[in-house]
Amino acid sequence: MKVDFAVPFESPADTRELMRRAERDGFDGVWTTEVKRDPFVPLALGATATSRIELGTAIAVAFARSPMTVAATANDLQELSGGRLLLGLGTQIKAHVTHRFSMPWSRPAARMREFVLALRAIWDAWQHGTRLNFRGEFYTHTVMTPMFTPAPHPFGPPKVLLAGVGAGMTRVAGEVADGFLCHGFTTERYLRSVTVPALRSGRGSLDGFELVGSPMVVTGRSAADIADAVAAARRQIAFYGSTPAYRGVLELHDRASLGEELHALSRRGEWDRMAALVDDELLHAIAVVGPPARAAEELRRRYADVFTRATLYTPYPADPALVAEVAAAVRG
Repeated sequence: MKVDFAVPFESPADTRELMRRAERDGFDGVWTTEVKRDPFVPLALGATATSRIELGTAIAVAFARSPMTVAATANDLQELSGGRLLLGLGTQIKAHVTHRFSMPWSRPAARMREFVLALRAIWDAWQHGTRLNFRGEFYTHTVMTPMFTPAPHPFGPPKVLLAGVGAGMTRVAGEVADGFLCHGFTTERYLRSVTVPALRSGRGSLDGFELVGSPMVVTGRSAADIADAVAAARRQIAFYGSTPAYRGVLELHDRASLGEELHALSRRGEWDRMAALVDDELLHAIAVVGPPARAAEELRRRYADVFTRATLYTPYPADPALVAEVAAAVRG
């Protein structure tokens, strides 16, 4: 199981030193997220500042863009990085796609499937000179003249990974993607009983398929630090639990009523009350809690035979040296 580093949401625009440090600390990959900043710009900087570490988006919002714009950006990053790009795509939720990005939303699993197939058709035209003639229900790409065709490069298209929680999107990832990005709001039970079977229903064998985890890690060097991290984790779990798209995880653990209560409180902005509803049982089902060595041991126990790589998700300001310590213990 490879261990990766996630660029914090609050990082500066210039992430070169963060990525250099991640490479020096022995991480296998580094991931950016489309939250407060563009997910691709930091990877362009990282491509020029590092030489070994893989560079991924977890995630870039596919439906905020067209397949052509994503294909062009990813192709440039793949060439610039020497073949180190991992293109992670996700849908976001309907309200953000339609009201934040002002883009269309319909049948997300079917639309995402077609988005990936369109990417592959575009890259094939650029790399092999095939005629671009992609005609789908959601996307159509039929014009590609020499003026707009990038020259082929020796690295080929990047791997495409899809993010999801529900079984429908997970099956699509198995059908058309090179890997799957598990959401941080998941549990070992959900992973083994829902996610993995859905992926296999889409592709059969998972040999050569990237299954990327983002397990929530709650750790610290003192009891006080861990208590602060626990409080932050409860808030984050409550936030995710209030989102109907993630309700399946709670339903599997017989917590459907909790999801409804969290959703109602979120609509009223009662965030402190929400966190108090996340009890210890749910906290420990979703998060790995404990000092670095114990957290690493539990991560290996839960996920080493399932994930091909994992990003340690710390929903609080974590000391990079502490995260590197946990990562080293996981690898060890």
